[in-house]
Amino acid sequence: MKYIIIGLGNFGSSLAQKLTALNNEVIGVDIRMDRIESIKDKITHAINLDATESAAVSNLPLRDTDVVVVAIGENQGANVMTTALMKKLNVKRLISRAQQGLQEMVLEAMGVDEIIHPEEETAERWAKKLNMRGVVDSFELNEDYSIVEVQVPDQYHDKTLQEIRFREDYDLIILTTMKVTEGKNDLGCAKKITNIKGVASAGTKLYKGDIMVIYGNKKDIRKLLEDQQKRDR
Repeated sequence: MKYIIIGLGNFGSSLAQKLTALNNEVIGVDIRMDRIESIKDKITHAINLDATESAAVSNLPLRDTDVVVVAIGENQGANVMTTALMKKLNVKRLISRAQQGLQEMVLEAMGVDEIIHPEEETAERWAKKLNMRGVVDSFELNEDYSIVEVQVPDQYHDKTLQEIRFREDYDLIILTTMKVTEGKNDLGCAKKITNIKGVASAGTKLYKGDIMVIYGNKKDIRKLLEDQQKRDR
């Protein structure tokens, strides 16, 4: 996959390097030349430009990029301006960094796909999350086992866990399912609300658009995701 990481401070540079290590094409962007110099040999490309200027970002391969991450942290104004510009340019998937409070509300109002809170979430966790198609979120228990949130594939729609033989085919356990609905934040802007449906059982039905919370060995989770990608081709 191809990523553009805008803002190469501690979080942005770490995320860019970890995504590169996972065999992705990563373009790092920053207004500071010293940051470009320090990372240029560690990622695919490093570009020095002001991402708040539309003329400057017009040369970036935005149409061919799967995910744009605005990781600017020290300048909230530049973060919001860059995010607004990326939204205007209709990038495929837009993720932006935010502090709690008003900045987060502004980003939600813009309609970004996801918001990063580096104070609570590590670059390594986000790198693994972004690297696995279909994964909404993940939590690593140890070197071998993880809990991941995965979107329900089309072929599982309106089927029970017993019918899809998840445990038998992949040796994975579905802990629960969640439904994401639209709500309003404090400013009256659209906000996603997650509703957990309780402990899953053999009779639990899956529906397109819902999220499965899965526990298991990483290799088995990877096999599930790879099989899903093959079906989607």
